[in-house]
Amino acid sequence: MSLNRSPQTHQTLIERIPKVTGHGVNHWLSRLDDGPGLLRFTERVNWLRAEHDLPHSFAAALVHEADLRRRAIRA
Repeated sequence: MSLNRSPQTHQTLIERIPKVTGHGVNHWLSRLDDGPGLLRFTERVNWLRAEHDLPHSFAAALVHEADLRRRAIRA
């Protein structure tokens, strides 16, 4: 499942994460890496929401960012 947001909206969400959550993006990406190893986009979003009480839009942006970075490393 892909994210249906513009790149600008995604970037705005990523930039706001430290202020909204009190932790930087790298902190949350580490949590995803250390998490239960879920593969599906929605499962990872729901895990962040349930485990860390993140709002849906920020959890989805973090999972999308993790996927973007993973693809960039492969390229």
